[in-house]
Amino acid sequence: VQLVESGGGLVQAGGSLRLSCAASGIIVSIDTMGWYRQAPGKQRELVATITSGGSTNYADSVKGRFTISRDNAENTVYLQMNSLKPEDTAVYYCNAHIRRSYYRSWAPYWGQGTQVTVSS
Repeated sequence: VQLVESGGGLVQAGGSLRLSCAASGIIVSIDTMGWYRQAPGKQRELVATITSGGSTNYADSVKGRFTISRDNAENTVYLQMNSLKPEDTAVYYCNAHIRRSYYRSWAPYWGQGTQVTVSS
């Protein structure tokens, strides 16, 4: 299984970016998908998650600015980031709980990360 992220880059404060993460490989089903981020010198933190049924959860710091969504048919999760701030600068990682067989439980998988830099 691979998670491939795209959409990161450099943007000015107040701008927008949209991250995408597509899962590929042998996949029976995907449960919760999400985005995490890690800034230099800090621990990785949750940004947003979405269940297979569409229930969402956001970090307080991004509520009202970021929107997570997913396309179950394409095994893809998105993160629309608006009103970006310099403190949103970090490497953003995609996470998905994937079931690869009916005889296995869900296991967590991570993408390689994509850099988001917000200039002031």
